[in-house]
Amino acid sequence: MTRGTGQGTTTEVATSDESWDAVHGNDAIQFGPVKKTPIPEQVPPEPREPGWLERFFEWLGDLLSPIGKLFGASWPVVQWIMIGLAIAMLLYLLYRLLEPVLEFRIKKDAEVEEEWVPEREEALALLDDADRLAQEGRYDEATHLLLKRSVGQISAARPEWVEPSSTARELAALPALPEAARNTFSVIAERVERSLFALRPLVLEDWEAARAAYAEFALQKLTGRHMQEQAA
Repeated sequence: MTRGTGQGTTTEVATSDESWDAVHGNDAIQFGPVKKTPIPEQVPPEPREPGWLERFFEWLGDLLSPIGKLFGASWPVVQWIMIGLAIAMLLYLLYRLLEPVLEFRIKKDAEVEEEWVPEREEALALLDDADRLAQEGRYDEATHLLLKRSVGQISAARPEWVEPSSTARELAALPALPEAARNTFSVIAERVERSLFALRPLVLEDWEAARAAYAEFALQKLTGRHMQEQAA
C-alpha cells in the first residue's frame, strides 16, 4: 500500500511539472519583458533675479551691518526697527512731493462746485425766450420757464444734484449750490408756487423780480469771468 502510494505521488508530480513547462513554453500567453521608461532628468530652475524691494533690503542690511556689530545679539530686532523707520521716512518724503498736486486738485474741485453758474449762451437764450413771453403779458409762463430751464441747466451740469422727484423748494435749499444760486431759486420758486397753487396770476413786478434774480446770478458772474478770460 505504501509503495503504491509513492508511485502515484511521483506520477502526479511529474504531470504537474510537464503542465507547468507546457504553459511556460507557450509564447501566446506569455508577457513580454517590461520596458522601463526613462525618467527625464529634473533640471533645477534658474535662480530668480531679486526684485527692487529685495535689493533695497539687501542694500539697507549691508549699510546697517556695521551698526549691528555694536548691538550684538539684539541687532535683529534693532535692524527691523531701523528698516521700519527708513520706510516711514520714504513714505513721508513721497507724500511731501505729491502734497502740492493733491491740494491743487482738491482746491480746484471745491472751486468748481462753489462757483457753478449756467453757460453764458444758455443763460442769454433763456432770458430772450422768457422776455418774449413777458412782453405779451404772460408773466406766469415767463417765470415758470425761468425755473424749468434753470433746473434743466443744473441737471445737465451736475446730474447727481437733481433727482426726478426734486422740487424747486428742495433745490433752493441744496447745500451743494452756491449761495447766489439758492437765493435765485428761492425768488423764482416762490412766485411759481404762488401762480400754481394760490391761483394768483403773476404781475409785472413778480416777473421783474424773478428775472432780476436770475440775471444777477447768471449774467454778472458770467460777465466777470468773461472779462477775466479776455484779460488773461
